[in-house]
Amino acid sequence: MNGAPANPYLADSSYGIAHGRCDQQDNVPWRGPEGPTETLDETTDLQYAWLGPCHFGHLISGLYPDGRRVVWSNGRQNIAKLDYETLEMLADHEIVGGEGRTPIEDLEVNLLGLDKKDGWEAVEHAIELSLKFMTGIDGVYALLDCDHTLFLGRKDHAVAYVETDPSDPASPIVERDRWNKPDHIEGFFVGMNMTFDGKLVMTTDHGWVIVLERDFSAYHALQITGGAEIAAEYCARRAAERGNTGYGWVRTSICVDSDNGIYVSSNDHHHKLRWTGTEITDDPADGCWMVPYRNGGGHGSGTTPSLMGFGPDEDKFVVIGDGDEVVNITLLWRDEIPDDWEQLPNAPHRRIAGIGPANMGNPDLAEIKTEQSITVSGYGAMTVNNEPASIPDGYPARAARMLCFMLGHKPEYQPHGLHKYEWDPASRELKEAWVNLDISSPNSVPFVAEESGLVYTCGVRDERWTIEAADWATGVSRFHYVLGGSKFNTIGAGVTVDDDGRLLFGSMYGKTRILRGPGKTPS
Repeated sequence: MNGAPANPYLADSSYGIAHGRCDQQDNVPWRGPEGPTETLDETTDLQYAWLGPCHFGHLISGLYPDGRRVVWSNGRQNIAKLDYETLEMLADHEIVGGEGRTPIEDLEVNLLGLDKKDGWEAVEHAIELSLKFMTGIDGVYALLDCDHTLFLGRKDHAVAYVETDPSDPASPIVERDRWNKPDHIEGFFVGMNMTFDGKLVMTTDHGWVIVLERDFSAYHALQITGGAEIAAEYCARRAAERGNTGYGWVRTSICVDSDNGIYVSSNDHHHKLRWTGTEITDDPADGCWMVPYRNGGGHGSGTTPSLMGFGPDEDKFVVIGDGDEVVNITLLWRDEIPDDWEQLPNAPHRRIAGIGPANMGNPDLAEIKTEQSITVSGYGAMTVNNEPASIPDGYPARAARMLCFMLGHKPEYQPHGLHKYEWDPASRELKEAWVNLDISSPNSVPFVAEESGLVYTCGVRDERWTIEAADWATGVSRFHYVLGGSKFNTIGAGVTVDDDGRLLFGSMYGKTRILRGPGKTPS
Protein backbone atom coordinates (compact mmCIF):
# COMPACT_ATOMS: atom_id res chain seq x y z
CA MET A 1 0.00 0.00 0.00
CA ASN A 2 1.00 3.63 -0.44
CA GLY A 3 2.66 5.31 2.51
CA ALA A 4 1.14 8.29 4.28
CA PRO A 5 2.30 11.68 2.98
CA ALA A 6 4.74 13.70 5.05
CA ASN A 7 3.78 17.24 5.98
CA PRO A 8 6.61 19.53 4.75
CA TYR A 9 5.94 22.00 7.56
CA LEU A 10 6.67 19.44 10.28
CA ALA A 11 10.19 18.51 11.39
CA ASP A 12 11.77 16.25 8.77
CA SER A 13 12.10 13.17 10.97
CA SER A 14 10.32 10.00 12.03
CA TYR A 15 8.50 11.76 14.86
CA GLY A 16 7.72 15.44 14.41
CA ILE A 17 4.29 15.21 16.05
CA ALA A 18 2.57 13.01 18.62
CA HIS A 19 1.79 9.64 16.93
CA GLY A 20 4.47 10.33 14.31
CA ARG A 21 2.72 12.05 11.40
CA CYS A 22 -0.45 14.03 10.73
CA ASP A 23 -2.27 10.76 9.92
CA GLN A 24 -1.58 9.53 13.51
CA GLN A 25 -0.97 5.91 12.43
CA ASP A 26 2.02 5.15 14.73
CA ASN A 27 4.40 3.48 12.26
CA VAL A 28 7.53 3.98 10.18
CA PRO A 29 8.26 2.28 6.83
CA TRP A 30 11.77 1.13 7.77
CA ARG A 31 13.14 -1.61 10.00
CA GLY A 32 13.30 -1.74 13.78
CA PRO A 33 15.08 -4.15 16.13
CA GLU A 34 14.42 -7.79 15.32
CA GLY A 35 15.62 -9.59 18.46
CA PRO A 36 16.63 -11.93 19.95
CA THR A 37 15.05 -11.99 23.41
CA GLU A 38 17.40 -10.50 25.99
CA THR A 39 17.54 -9.18 29.51
CA LEU A 40 19.14 -5.80 28.93
CA ASP A 41 21.83 -4.24 31.08
CA GLU A 42 20.84 -0.74 32.14
CA THR A 43 24.39 0.58 31.98
CA THR A 44 25.44 -0.85 28.60
CA ASP A 45 22.32 -1.66 26.61
CA LEU A 46 20.15 1.34 27.41
CA GLN A 47 20.31 5.12 27.40
CA TYR A 48 18.22 6.88 30.03
CA ALA A 49 17.71 10.58 30.74
CA TRP A 50 16.09 11.77 33.99
CA LEU A 51 13.78 14.61 32.98
CA GLY A 52 11.03 14.98 35.58
CA PRO A 53 7.33 14.07 35.79
CA CYS A 54 5.15 13.30 32.77
CA HIS A 55 7.67 13.33 29.91
CA PHE A 56 5.49 10.94 27.93
CA GLY A 57 6.01 12.26 24.43
CA HIS A 58 9.03 13.35 22.45
CA LEU A 59 9.68 14.99 19.11
CA ILE A 60 12.72 14.42 16.85
CA SER A 61 14.08 17.40 14.96
CA GLY A 62 15.20 17.64 11.38
CA LEU A 63 18.89 18.00 10.62
CA TYR A 64 20.81 21.06 11.81
CA PRO A 65 23.52 22.63 9.60
CA ASP A 66 26.13 20.41 11.27
CA GLY A 67 24.13 17.23 10.49
CA ARG A 68 22.96 16.64 14.06
CA ARG A 69 19.45 16.11 15.40
CA VAL A 70 17.92 16.73 18.82
CA VAL A 71 15.04 15.22 20.78
CA TRP A 72 12.56 17.63 22.35
CA SER A 73 10.52 16.45 25.34
CA ASN A 74 7.66 18.29 27.04
CA GLY A 75 6.79 17.43 30.63
CA ARG A 76 4.76 18.76 33.51
CA GLN A 77 7.51 20.93 34.94
CA ASN A 78 9.97 21.58 32.11
CA ILE A 79 10.79 21.47 28.41
CA ALA A 80 13.98 19.53 27.65
CA LYS A 81 16.20 19.21 24.59
CA LEU A 82 18.41 16.14 24.32
CA ASP A 83 21.22 15.11 22.02
CA TYR A 84 19.72 12.66 19.52
CA GLU A 85 22.65 10.22 19.69
CA THR A 86 23.35 10.17 23.43
CA LEU A 87 20.22 11.58 25.14
CA GLU A 88 22.54 14.00 26.94
CA MET A 89 20.66 17.07 28.19
CA LEU A 90 21.47 20.03 25.93
CA ALA A 91 18.96 22.55 27.26
CA ASP A 92 16.43 22.54 30.10
CA HIS A 93 13.68 25.16 30.33
CA GLU A 94 11.50 25.41 33.43
CA ILE A 95 7.90 26.13 32.50
CA VAL A 96 7.01 29.74 33.23
CA GLY A 97 4.38 29.91 35.95
CA GLY A 98 4.82 26.23 36.70
CA GLU A 99 5.09 24.31 39.96
CA GLY A 100 8.89 24.09 40.20
CA ARG A 101 11.07 20.99 40.06
CA THR A 102 10.86 17.68 41.87
CA PRO A 103 14.35 16.43 42.84
CA ILE A 104 15.50 13.22 41.16
CA GLU A 105 15.99 11.66 44.59
CA ASP A 106 12.26 12.05 45.31
CA LEU A 107 11.37 10.56 41.91
CA GLU A 108 13.55 7.53 42.66
CA VAL A 109 11.71 7.04 45.97
CA ASN A 110 8.38 7.23 44.14
CA LEU A 111 9.44 4.51 41.71
CA LEU A 112 10.81 2.30 44.46
CA GLY A 113 7.44 2.46 46.20
CA LEU A 114 5.63 1.31 43.06
CA ASP A 115 7.99 -1.66 42.76
CA LYS A 116 8.21 -2.67 46.43
CA LYS A 117 4.81 -1.91 47.97
CA ASP A 118 1.98 -4.44 47.74
CA GLY A 119 -1.75 -4.61 48.36
CA TRP A 120 -3.57 -1.47 49.48
CA GLU A 121 -0.26 0.17 50.35
CA ALA A 122 0.72 0.00 46.68
CA VAL A 123 -2.70 1.27 45.55
CA GLU A 124 -2.58 4.20 47.97
CA HIS A 125 0.95 5.07 46.81
CA ALA A 126 -0.15 4.97 43.18
CA ILE A 127 -3.19 7.16 43.90
CA GLU A 128 -0.97 9.67 45.69
CA LEU A 129 1.40 9.89 42.71
CA SER A 130 -1.49 10.11 40.24
CA LEU A 131 -3.09 12.99 42.14
CA LYS A 132 0.23 14.77 42.49
CA PHE A 133 1.49 14.50 38.93
CA MET A 134 -1.28 13.30 36.58
CA THR A 135 -4.24 15.44 37.65
CA GLY A 136 -4.62 18.65 35.68
CA ILE A 137 -1.86 17.83 33.21
CA ASP A 138 -1.91 19.76 29.94
CA GLY A 139 0.31 20.14 26.89
CA VAL A 140 0.38 16.39 26.21
CA TYR A 141 -0.11 16.78 22.45
CA ALA A 142 2.66 18.79 20.79
CA LEU A 143 4.47 19.18 17.49
CA LEU A 144 7.82 20.41 16.19
CA ASP A 145 7.83 22.36 12.94
CA CYS A 146 10.37 22.60 10.14
CA ASP A 147 11.91 25.68 11.79
CA HIS A 148 12.59 23.82 15.07
CA THR A 149 9.76 25.60 16.89
CA LEU A 150 7.93 23.51 19.50
CA PHE A 151 4.20 24.18 19.81
CA LEU A 152 1.85 22.89 22.47
CA GLY A 153 -1.46 23.87 24.06
CA ARG A 154 -1.88 24.71 27.73
CA LYS A 155 -5.38 24.91 29.18
CA ASP A 156 -6.17 28.37 27.84
CA HIS A 157 -3.28 29.30 25.57
CA ALA A 158 -0.89 28.00 22.94
CA VAL A 159 2.87 28.31 23.51
CA ALA A 160 5.79 28.43 21.08
CA TYR A 161 9.30 27.48 22.24
CA VAL A 162 12.39 28.26 20.16
CA GLU A 163 16.17 28.21 20.50
CA THR A 164 18.31 31.28 21.05
CA ASP A 165 20.46 30.16 18.11
CA PRO A 166 18.51 28.14 15.52
CA SER A 167 21.76 26.86 14.00
CA ASP A 168 23.11 25.47 17.30
CA PRO A 169 21.39 22.34 18.64
CA ALA A 170 22.85 23.00 22.11
CA SER A 171 21.54 26.57 22.42
CA PRO A 172 19.09 27.43 25.24
CA ILE A 173 15.30 27.15 24.95
CA VAL A 174 13.21 30.29 25.29
CA GLU A 175 9.47 30.88 25.18
CA ARG A 176 8.89 32.80 21.94
CA ASP A 177 5.34 33.90 22.75
CA ARG A 178 1.85 32.81 23.75
CA TRP A 179 -1.52 32.95 22.05
CA ASN A 180 -4.27 33.43 24.60
CA LYS A 181 -7.58 31.87 23.68
CA PRO A 182 -10.31 34.50 23.08
CA ASP A 183 -13.12 34.50 25.65
CA HIS A 184 -15.78 33.30 23.20
CA ILE A 185 -13.85 30.05 22.55
CA GLU A 186 -14.90 27.84 25.45
CA GLY A 187 -13.07 24.94 27.05
CA PHE A 188 -9.51 23.78 27.55
CA PHE A 189 -7.17 22.92 24.70
CA VAL A 190 -6.87 19.21 23.94
CA GLY A 191 -5.65 18.17 20.47
CA MET A 192 -3.01 19.54 18.11
CA ASN A 193 -2.04 18.86 14.50
CA MET A 194 -0.98 20.81 11.41
CA THR A 195 -2.49 21.54 8.01
CA PHE A 196 -0.50 20.81 4.88
CA ASP A 197 -0.16 24.54 4.24
CA GLY A 198 1.63 24.96 7.57
CA LYS A 199 -0.99 26.15 10.07
CA LEU A 200 -1.62 24.81 13.56
CA VAL A 201 -4.91 23.02 14.22
CA MET A 202 -6.07 22.89 17.84
CA THR A 203 -9.24 21.69 19.57
CA THR A 204 -10.88 22.37 22.91
CA ASP A 205 -12.86 19.97 25.05
CA HIS A 206 -15.98 22.03 24.23
CA GLY A 207 -15.61 21.20 20.55
CA TRP A 208 -13.96 24.31 19.15
CA VAL A 209 -11.55 23.80 16.25
CA ILE A 210 -8.98 26.56 15.76
CA VAL A 211 -6.65 27.04 12.79
CA LEU A 212 -3.82 29.29 13.98
CA GLU A 213 -0.92 30.87 12.13
CA ARG A 214 2.40 29.63 13.48
CA ASP A 215 3.48 33.20 14.24
CA PHE A 216 0.18 33.64 16.16
CA SER A 217 -0.78 36.59 13.95
CA ALA A 218 -4.27 35.35 12.98
CA TYR A 219 -6.74 32.56 13.64
CA HIS A 220 -9.99 31.04 12.43
CA ALA A 221 -12.36 29.13 14.72
CA LEU A 222 -15.48 27.00 14.41
CA GLN A 223 -17.41 25.02 17.02
CA ILE A 224 -18.45 21.59 15.80
CA THR A 225 -22.16 20.84 15.60
CA GLY A 226 -23.70 20.18 19.00
CA GLY A 227 -20.97 21.89 20.98
CA ALA A 228 -22.88 25.05 21.72
CA GLU A 229 -25.87 23.09 23.04
CA ILE A 230 -24.33 20.34 25.16
CA ALA A 231 -20.54 20.65 25.54
CA ALA A 232 -20.46 22.99 28.54
CA GLU A 233 -23.05 20.96 30.48
CA TYR A 234 -21.37 17.67 29.60
CA CYS A 235 -17.87 18.85 30.62
CA ALA A 236 -19.14 20.30 33.90
CA ARG A 237 -21.01 17.10 34.75
CA ARG A 238 -18.07 14.84 33.95
CA ALA A 239 -15.68 17.07 35.90
CA ALA A 240 -17.99 16.87 38.90
CA GLU A 241 -18.22 13.08 38.59
CA ARG A 242 -14.50 12.52 38.17
CA GLY A 243 -13.01 15.46 40.04
CA ASN A 244 -11.10 16.61 36.94
CA THR A 245 -11.60 17.58 33.30
CA GLY A 246 -10.14 14.42 31.76
CA TYR A 247 -13.45 13.40 30.18
CA GLY A 248 -14.42 16.43 28.13
CA TRP A 249 -16.96 16.40 25.30
CA VAL A 250 -13.88 16.22 23.04
CA ARG A 251 -11.06 14.41 24.85
CA THR A 252 -8.63 13.12 22.25
CA SER A 253 -6.39 14.64 19.63
CA ILE A 254 -7.12 14.95 15.89
CA CYS A 255 -5.75 13.85 12.53
CA VAL A 256 -5.38 15.84 9.31
CA ASP A 257 -5.22 14.55 5.73
CA SER A 258 -3.24 16.01 2.83
CA ASP A 259 -6.37 17.82 1.54
CA ASN A 260 -6.65 19.50 4.95
CA GLY A 261 -9.58 17.42 6.10
CA ILE A 262 -9.69 17.61 9.91
CA TYR A 263 -11.06 14.62 11.86
CA VAL A 264 -12.27 14.99 15.44
CA SER A 265 -14.41 12.87 17.78
CA SER A 266 -16.97 14.38 20.12
CA ASN A 267 -18.70 12.29 22.77
CA ASP A 268 -20.95 10.34 20.39
CA HIS A 269 -20.24 11.65 16.87
CA HIS A 270 -17.25 11.75 14.58
CA HIS A 271 -16.77 14.92 12.53
CA LYS A 272 -14.91 15.77 9.36
CA LEU A 273 -14.19 19.45 8.83
CA ARG A 274 -11.97 21.10 6.26
CA TRP A 275 -9.53 23.97 6.14
CA THR A 276 -10.02 25.59 2.71
CA GLY A 277 -7.02 27.90 2.95
CA THR A 278 -9.20 30.81 4.04
CA GLU A 279 -11.71 29.30 6.49
CA ILE A 280 -12.73 26.24 8.49
CA THR A 281 -15.88 24.69 7.12
CA ASP A 282 -18.24 21.91 8.10
CA ASP A 283 -20.26 22.23 4.90
CA PRO A 284 -21.08 18.92 3.14
CA ALA A 285 -20.45 20.74 -0.15
CA ASP A 286 -16.77 20.86 0.94
CA GLY A 287 -16.70 17.12 1.69
CA CYS A 288 -17.47 17.51 5.40
CA TRP A 289 -19.72 15.26 7.45
CA MET A 290 -20.86 14.35 10.96
CA VAL A 291 -22.02 10.84 11.87
CA PRO A 292 -22.86 9.01 15.11
CA TYR A 293 -20.78 6.07 16.27
CA ARG A 294 -21.66 3.36 18.77
CA ASN A 295 -21.44 4.67 22.34
CA GLY A 296 -23.04 2.14 24.64
CA GLY A 297 -20.75 3.13 27.52
CA GLY A 298 -21.76 6.77 27.24
CA HIS A 299 -18.28 8.24 27.52
CA GLY A 300 -17.34 8.37 23.84
CA SER A 301 -14.16 7.49 22.02
CA GLY A 302 -10.92 7.52 24.02
CA THR A 303 -8.68 7.17 20.96
CA THR A 304 -7.08 9.75 18.74
CA PRO A 305 -8.43 9.04 15.22
CA SER A 306 -6.05 7.58 12.62
CA LEU A 307 -6.19 7.58 8.84
CA MET A 308 -6.04 4.43 6.69
CA GLY A 309 -5.49 4.29 2.92
CA PHE A 310 -3.68 6.91 0.82
CA GLY A 311 -3.20 5.72 -2.77
CA PRO A 312 -5.57 6.63 -5.61
CA ASP A 313 -6.92 3.06 -5.82
CA GLU A 314 -7.04 2.37 -2.09
CA ASP A 315 -10.09 2.45 0.15
CA LYS A 316 -9.79 5.39 2.54
CA PHE A 317 -10.98 5.44 6.13
CA VAL A 318 -10.69 7.20 9.45
CA VAL A 319 -10.22 4.70 12.30
CA ILE A 320 -11.38 5.13 15.90
CA GLY A 321 -12.14 3.06 18.95
CA ASP A 322 -15.82 3.71 19.73
CA GLY A 323 -17.60 4.19 23.07
CA ASP A 324 -19.21 0.77 23.56
CA GLU A 325 -18.67 -1.19 26.78
CA VAL A 326 -16.58 -3.54 24.66
CA VAL A 327 -14.74 -1.10 22.44
CA ASN A 328 -15.01 -1.63 18.69
CA ILE A 329 -12.28 -0.81 16.19
CA THR A 330 -14.43 1.28 13.87
CA LEU A 331 -13.74 2.28 10.25
CA LEU A 332 -15.59 5.19 8.64
CA TRP A 333 -15.46 6.00 4.93
CA ARG A 334 -13.32 9.14 4.74
CA ASP A 335 -14.56 10.61 1.46
CA GLU A 336 -17.52 9.64 -0.72
CA ILE A 337 -19.41 6.57 0.46
CA PRO A 338 -19.51 4.01 -2.38
CA ASP A 339 -22.85 4.21 -4.16
CA ASP A 340 -23.56 0.51 -3.70
CA TRP A 341 -22.52 0.41 -0.03
CA GLU A 342 -25.25 -0.96 2.24
CA GLN A 343 -25.45 0.14 5.85
CA LEU A 344 -24.09 -2.48 8.24
CA PRO A 345 -26.82 -4.02 10.41
CA ASN A 346 -25.10 -3.06 13.69
CA ALA A 347 -23.97 0.41 12.60
CA PRO A 348 -25.75 3.68 13.47
CA HIS A 349 -24.85 5.24 10.11
CA ARG A 350 -24.16 4.15 6.52
CA ARG A 351 -20.71 5.84 6.59
CA ILE A 352 -19.43 3.20 9.02
CA ALA A 353 -17.51 0.61 6.99
CA GLY A 354 -16.45 -1.83 9.69
CA ILE A 355 -17.01 -2.62 13.36
CA GLY A 356 -14.54 -5.00 14.99
CA PRO A 357 -15.19 -5.81 18.66
CA ALA A 358 -11.87 -5.79 20.53
CA ASN A 359 -13.01 -8.52 22.90
CA MET A 360 -9.60 -10.23 22.99
CA GLY A 361 -11.16 -13.39 21.58
CA ASN A 362 -13.88 -13.66 24.23
CA PRO A 363 -17.34 -12.82 22.80
CA ASP A 364 -18.78 -12.96 26.35
CA LEU A 365 -16.45 -10.25 27.67
CA ALA A 366 -18.53 -7.67 29.55
CA GLU A 367 -16.27 -4.63 29.24
CA ILE A 368 -13.03 -3.50 27.69
CA LYS A 369 -12.00 0.07 26.95
CA THR A 370 -8.83 1.58 25.54
CA GLU A 371 -7.28 5.02 25.95
CA GLN A 372 -4.57 4.23 23.37
CA SER A 373 -4.84 5.36 19.77
CA ILE A 374 -5.60 2.50 17.37
CA THR A 375 -2.31 1.44 15.75
CA VAL A 376 -2.67 1.35 11.95
CA SER A 377 -0.40 -0.03 9.24
CA GLY A 378 -1.61 -0.87 5.75
CA TYR A 379 -5.19 -2.09 6.09
CA GLY A 380 -4.50 -3.43 9.61
CA ALA A 381 -5.74 -1.83 12.84
CA MET A 382 -4.82 -3.07 16.33
CA THR A 383 -5.69 -2.20 19.90
CA VAL A 384 -4.61 -3.38 23.35
CA ASN A 385 -6.32 -4.47 26.56
CA ASN A 386 -6.23 -1.75 29.23
CA GLU A 387 -8.64 -3.40 31.66
CA PRO A 388 -7.05 -4.51 34.96
CA ALA A 389 -7.28 -8.23 35.68
CA SER A 390 -9.02 -7.40 38.97
CA ILE A 391 -10.18 -4.40 41.01
CA PRO A 392 -9.74 -4.34 44.82
CA ASP A 393 -12.88 -4.35 46.95
CA GLY A 394 -13.92 -0.79 47.66
CA TYR A 395 -11.87 0.68 44.84
CA PRO A 396 -13.84 3.02 42.50
CA ALA A 397 -14.49 1.37 39.14
CA ARG A 398 -14.19 4.75 37.38
CA ALA A 399 -10.48 4.82 38.29
CA ALA A 400 -9.77 1.25 37.12
CA ARG A 401 -7.43 2.40 34.37
CA MET A 402 -5.07 3.91 36.94
CA LEU A 403 -4.28 0.37 38.09
CA CYS A 404 -2.95 -0.49 34.62
CA PHE A 405 -1.14 2.81 34.21
CA MET A 406 0.66 2.81 37.56
CA LEU A 407 0.54 -0.81 38.76
CA GLY A 408 0.25 -2.82 35.56
CA HIS A 409 3.33 -4.84 36.58
CA LYS A 410 1.49 -6.33 39.57
CA PRO A 411 0.01 -9.76 38.67
CA GLU A 412 -3.35 -8.94 40.27
CA TYR A 413 -3.87 -6.02 37.88
CA GLN A 414 -1.83 -7.00 34.84
CA PRO A 415 -4.00 -7.18 31.68
CA HIS A 416 -3.25 -9.36 28.65
CA GLY A 417 -4.20 -9.11 25.02
CA LEU A 418 -3.65 -7.52 21.62
CA HIS A 419 -6.43 -7.65 19.01
CA LYS A 420 -6.02 -6.83 15.32
CA TYR A 421 -8.55 -6.46 12.53
CA GLU A 422 -7.83 -6.05 8.83
CA TRP A 423 -9.85 -4.54 5.99
CA ASP A 424 -10.31 -6.84 3.00
CA PRO A 425 -10.72 -4.58 -0.06
CA ALA A 426 -11.92 -7.44 -2.25
CA SER A 427 -14.87 -8.39 -0.05
CA ARG A 428 -15.10 -4.88 1.48
CA GLU A 429 -15.22 -6.29 4.98
CA LEU A 430 -13.36 -5.69 8.24
CA LYS A 431 -12.17 -9.12 9.35
CA GLU A 432 -10.49 -10.35 12.50
CA ALA A 433 -6.79 -10.93 11.79
CA TRP A 434 -5.55 -12.31 15.11
CA VAL A 435 -5.65 -12.18 18.90
CA ASN A 436 -2.56 -12.50 21.11
CA LEU A 437 -3.33 -13.27 24.75
CA ASP A 438 0.28 -13.95 25.74
CA ILE A 439 1.48 -10.35 25.57
CA SER A 440 0.58 -7.84 28.25
CA SER A 441 0.52 -4.16 27.23
CA PRO A 442 -0.93 -2.37 30.27
CA ASN A 443 -0.87 1.19 28.95
CA SER A 444 1.47 1.75 25.98
CA VAL A 445 0.63 2.96 22.46
CA PRO A 446 2.05 0.26 20.12
CA PHE A 447 4.16 1.17 17.08
CA VAL A 448 4.94 -0.68 13.83
CA ALA A 449 8.23 -0.97 11.91
CA GLU A 450 6.76 -1.95 8.57
CA GLU A 451 9.85 -3.36 6.85
CA SER A 452 10.48 -5.64 9.84
CA GLY A 453 6.79 -6.57 9.99
CA LEU A 454 6.80 -6.06 13.75
CA VAL A 455 4.65 -4.16 16.23
CA TYR A 456 6.30 -3.04 19.49
CA THR A 457 4.74 -2.19 22.82
CA CYS A 458 5.73 -1.80 26.46
CA GLY A 459 4.77 -4.91 28.38
CA VAL A 460 5.30 -6.83 31.63
CA ARG A 461 6.75 -10.22 32.49
CA ASP A 462 7.34 -11.47 36.04
CA GLU A 463 6.71 -7.98 37.45
CA ARG A 464 9.42 -6.48 35.25
CA TRP A 465 8.67 -3.98 32.51
CA THR A 466 9.56 -5.16 29.02
CA ILE A 467 9.45 -4.28 25.36
CA GLU A 468 7.36 -6.81 23.43
CA ALA A 469 7.58 -7.43 19.68
CA ALA A 470 4.84 -9.31 17.82
CA ASP A 471 4.53 -10.25 14.16
CA TRP A 472 2.19 -7.67 12.59
CA ALA A 473 0.82 -10.23 10.10
CA THR A 474 0.23 -13.18 12.44
CA GLY A 475 0.29 -11.81 16.00
CA VAL A 476 2.89 -14.35 17.10
CA SER A 477 5.29 -13.04 19.74
CA ARG A 478 8.71 -12.75 18.09
CA PHE A 479 10.95 -11.58 20.96
CA HIS A 480 11.06 -9.37 24.05
CA TYR A 481 13.54 -7.25 25.97
CA VAL A 482 13.43 -7.31 29.78
CA LEU A 483 14.10 -3.75 31.03
CA GLY A 484 13.48 -3.53 34.78
CA GLY A 485 11.34 -1.69 37.30
CA SER A 486 8.79 1.12 37.10
CA LYS A 487 11.45 3.48 35.81
CA PHE A 488 10.60 2.00 32.38
CA ASN A 489 6.79 2.11 32.64
CA THR A 490 5.51 4.10 29.64
CA ILE A 491 2.40 5.13 31.64
CA GLY A 492 0.37 5.81 28.50
CA ALA A 493 3.18 6.89 26.19
CA GLY A 494 4.08 5.31 22.88
CA VAL A 495 7.02 3.11 22.00
CA THR A 496 8.54 4.64 18.85
CA VAL A 497 11.16 3.70 16.27
CA ASP A 498 13.67 6.50 15.71
CA ASP A 499 15.36 7.52 12.46
CA ASP A 500 18.04 4.84 12.96
CA GLY A 501 15.66 1.99 13.75
CA ARG A 502 16.13 2.04 17.54
CA LEU A 503 13.32 2.05 20.11
CA LEU A 504 12.81 5.35 21.94
CA PHE A 505 10.05 6.00 24.46
CA GLY A 506 8.96 8.24 27.30
CA SER A 507 8.17 7.04 30.79
CA MET A 508 7.08 8.34 34.19
CA TYR A 509 10.12 10.50 34.77
CA GLY A 510 12.42 10.23 31.79
CA LYS A 511 13.34 9.04 28.33
CA THR A 512 14.73 5.62 27.34
CA ARG A 513 16.45 4.36 24.20
CA ILE A 514 17.30 0.71 23.60
CA LEU A 515 20.65 0.38 21.86
CA ARG A 516 19.46 -2.26 19.44
CA GLY A 517 18.22 -1.92 15.90
CA PRO A 518 19.25 -2.54 12.31
CA GLY A 519 18.50 1.01 11.17
CA LYS A 520 17.10 1.84 7.77
CA THR A 521 17.75 -0.43 4.83
CA PRO A 522 19.92 1.51 2.34
CA SER A 523 17.97 2.73 -0.66
